[in-house]
Amino acid sequence: MKILYAGTPSVAVPSLAQLADRPDVEIVAVLTRTDAPVGRKKVLTPSPVAEEAARRGLPVLQANRVDAELTERIRGLGADIAAVVAYGALVPQAALDAVPHGWVNLHFSLLPQWRGAAPVQRALMAGDTLVGASTFLLEAGLDTGPVLGTMTDQVRPDDTAGTVLERLSRTAAPLLADSLRAVVDGSARPAPQRGDVTHAPKLTAEDGRVRWTDPAVAVAHRVRGATPEPGAWTRLDDRRLKLDRVVPRPDVRDLGPGRCVLRGDAVLVGTGSYAVQLTRVQPAGKKTMEATAWARGRSTEDEVVFQ
Repeated sequence: MKILYAGTPSVAVPSLAQLADRPDVEIVAVLTRTDAPVGRKKVLTPSPVAEEAARRGLPVLQANRVDAELTERIRGLGADIAAVVAYGALVPQAALDAVPHGWVNLHFSLLPQWRGAAPVQRALMAGDTLVGASTFLLEAGLDTGPVLGTMTDQVRPDDTAGTVLERLSRTAAPLLADSLRAVVDGSARPAPQRGDVTHAPKLTAEDGRVRWTDPAVAVAHRVRGATPEPGAWTRLDDRRLKLDRVVPRPDVRDLGPGRCVLRGDAVLVGTGSYAVQLTRVQPAGKKTMEATAWARGRSTEDEVVFQ
């Protein structure tokens, strides 16, 4: 089975690795986005998928959009089928038709829930307790194609979007491999998507801003969904303070929204219902630290109120 593999971020690496290790698979090329600036110095850096492909000696195509020229290159690769995991660009119909058995997408949601670029992040922000992954035949529409297979996973108490995506990227890799084989050998039974459709657009920095007038549970959901990217944050002294996971504290109900206090070994912040406890924070220009260490460093101040 000859496969064109398209993917970009680290969550797309486990599926590439598993496919490349299979004796019945030949990766004819890896399609990924072009090198992007990383870090404070904005150093141009290959994507995690590009780095994995280079490590394995696989040919790499770098492009941020699938245009007519790239489509012709894809047509000439001789791939039987294409696999997509978070490539980061839409694939037009001409390119879909350039591969005999089409393109199979591994998407980290239980379709038709959370179609779009940030399914896990949006699911956690909405308070979903069940997440998962789906494979489907790619169409020109956004995550609309018929489903080939699914797997589910429970959200754990300490989960963030980062931990869920990392876990799903590993546990769903066999689902993609099995779906690709089923399509090529003709045993696949694609089923139309059924149920309520929800959308998961890419998160912006503003999506990570905590609204302290929200109930404590909603605050906790927002923080876990925005962690690690784009990052959950609040404003203090006209500067951003990034927040790691927070813990609802229904036993503390005497703090107004945004009021932050240190009580014993707990840093507590009021919300629209009861308080939440901060775990770790990152002040602007500094490293992440324990919330208690940060709060004790500000112990001379009478009151801290987040905006």
